Amino acid sequence: MSVLVVVGAQWGDEAKGKIVDLFAQRARYVVRYAGGSNAGHTVCVNGATYKFHLIPSGILHPNVIAVVGDGVVMDLRAFGIEAAALHEQGVDLSRLRIGRGVHLTMPYHRLLDELEEAQIEGRIGTTKRGIGPTYADKAWRIGVRVADLMERDRLAQRIQRVLQRRNPTIQRVYGAKPLNANELIEEFTHYAEQIRPYVCDVPHLLMQAAERSEPIVMEGAQGTLLDLDYGTYPYVTSSHPIAAGACLGTGIAPNRLTEIWGVAKAYTTRVGEGPFPTELTDEIGDRIRNRGREYGTTTGRARRVGWLDLVALRYAARVNGFTALAVTLLDVLSGFERLKVCVAYRYNDAQTREFIADAPALARCEPVYAELHGWREEIDHCRTLEELPTNARAYLNFIEEHISVPIRLVSVGPSREQTIQCS
Repeated sequence: MSVLVVVGAQWGDEAKGKIVDLFAQRARYVVRYAGGSNAGHTVCVNGATYKFHLIPSGILHPNVIAVVGDGVVMDLRAFGIEAAALHEQGVDLSRLRIGRGVHLTMPYHRLLDELEEAQIEGRIGTTKRGIGPTYADKAWRIGVRVADLMERDRLAQRIQRVLQRRNPTIQRVYGAKPLNANELIEEFTHYAEQIRPYVCDVPHLLMQAAERSEPIVMEGAQGTLLDLDYGTYPYVTSSHPIAAGACLGTGIAPNRLTEIWGVAKAYTTRVGEGPFPTELTDEIGDRIRNRGREYGTTTGRARRVGWLDLVALRYAARVNGFTALAVTLLDVLSGFERLKVCVAYRYNDAQTREFIADAPALARCEPVYAELHGWREEIDHCRTLEELPTNARAYLNFIEEHISVPIRLVSVGPSREQTIQCS
């Protein structure tokens, strides 16, 4: 394993949490490298369901040090709620580490996100968790980091400085009430004491671990098609979910990465606005959504659902350099007599197998489908490829042939044991 990266291969929500949990059984470190509380990973273990947003899901394993890398943005209000819920479930948080360079999602970030999304024009469909404004302040070099939080005077200076920039926007552009600097300073001084035991120099910690060849799992959030540069801009997240983002968000050098695993559903989903060539808005889409329980871990929003898009998946495999693929929720497709898979797009009166990351252009693409035989049998009890119906195996083979990446894990249910390991 050494350094293994788990990447969402679609528009997020691919059940990465379960795959990370499986790899964490033989890891020493599990590291979250990007995104914020807009992420949601659900892990089911021994009949219990654990929901993660900021804390790496690998913390369920007693051998794992769970690390929040410097590329993550952290909402300490959300963190407190999540930590309390996990503590209530008996999860030991003493093995949590938080990078000094982590930027903080502040109340004004959430407010700005909500105010901007309330505008009819230019709506992106964000989770309104303040992620974009936090990364914007990071780029503007006026962000508040965990390192600032550790010193009250330094924290006060940072908050006062940024509110000089943000309060006029809140008041004059959106007509909302400005935030009080002293109230924020008091609130976040309290948070500082809550997280102080976890704070460390994460790049130094992980570089040393990599040099000792200790097993590290890098846990991505969202998915490839939401990447700020390589996703369907502007309907994207504000960070880099792709494999390269694992290096940016942790300080581990690219030549240390040894395995890059893509995670893809057996169909496709998307949350929020933006083009979605294979989207199903009929009873078939409703059937897949209900069988797959396609409602957001973070927001509860119903996800948009469509047939598997191999054009997009092949693009994700190339952008990330996948060495292996995990296919999840294959069990959701049981009971369909026929299945459709997108193998190309029709764009400007021509056919192409290349993904178009430009949102307006992708919106004009029409899917070209191949049709495959489905299977009637329920497969959630299957534990080997041989136990799967012939047509389910043919479906997996079809995916492999089109993206040229081996499928090495297949998930047929939410629990750890409902997993098929392929040779």
